[in-house]
Amino acid sequence: MSEASSPARPESAQFVEAWAGSLGQVLAQIAGSPIPCLALDEAPAALPDSSDSDLWISGACSGGLRGEFALRLPPAAVLRLAQIFLSEPSTPDATLTPDHREAAIELLRQAGGLVASSLKPLWGEIPLRLEPVAASPSWPPSATIWLRVGEEAGATLLAIQISAALAAALRPGKPDPLPPSTVAEQPALPNDGAVKLDLLMDVELAVTLRFGSRRLLLREVLDLNPGAVVNLDRQVSEPVDMLLDGRLLARGEVVVIDGHYGLRVTEVAPPTP
Repeated sequence: MSEASSPARPESAQFVEAWAGSLGQVLAQIAGSPIPCLALDEAPAALPDSSDSDLWISGACSGGLRGEFALRLPPAAVLRLAQIFLSEPSTPDATLTPDHREAAIELLRQAGGLVASSLKPLWGEIPLRLEPVAASPSWPPSATIWLRVGEEAGATLLAIQISAALAAALRPGKPDPLPPSTVAEQPALPNDGAVKLDLLMDVELAVTLRFGSRRLLLREVLDLNPGAVVNLDRQVSEPVDMLLDGRLLARGEVVVIDGHYGLRVTEVAPPTP
């Protein structure tokens, strides 16, 4: 079944354009010649069907810009990007191998580094993490935008899904505060406001603990084997982050409770305006 696509909203357009420009820049550096990469305003006429062979990459922004996004690469896009990265001839009917998938992941991580740099003047330091995952994200996307790589004839397509949290963080500016007289004139909440809020209290929210991250070269990834140790960028004494939809919720120290990992909260993040 084909995946629906929605146009880039104003708050997400700048993020998507940063990805298009950064991916095009990396591809041009590797290929030695320009390779156009364009964010489409509308869904392509023929969307690639979803399949188990799609490559899904989960992305998370932290620092000055917080939220989650996901990249979906159909097999044709994985193969084409990998062939460029590995300097292989462009053969659409070639067999897709694990090496091609790893090459495509590394290429996108390099593009992600440029994305963080291009957005730094607006949001400051933005640690950006990309990790391959087995399936589409559990959160519903706020927007899905397709990138077209290459000329229109014979181009490959990949999708960027933006979470609601990231879309909110990308929203420019803040609403002007109401003048005191206007605030005083606002009607009070109805008596059943607390009751309606109580209906939401039993909604389950998935939280994630982040112990740290590490960027690996492609050859280091390929050398991984059982027993290998990957050092993270965080000391043992540093607190662990608790994330909700990619946003920092709290920090704390890891504990073990009845044979299960837990988190003793030592710091709660202030609410995001």
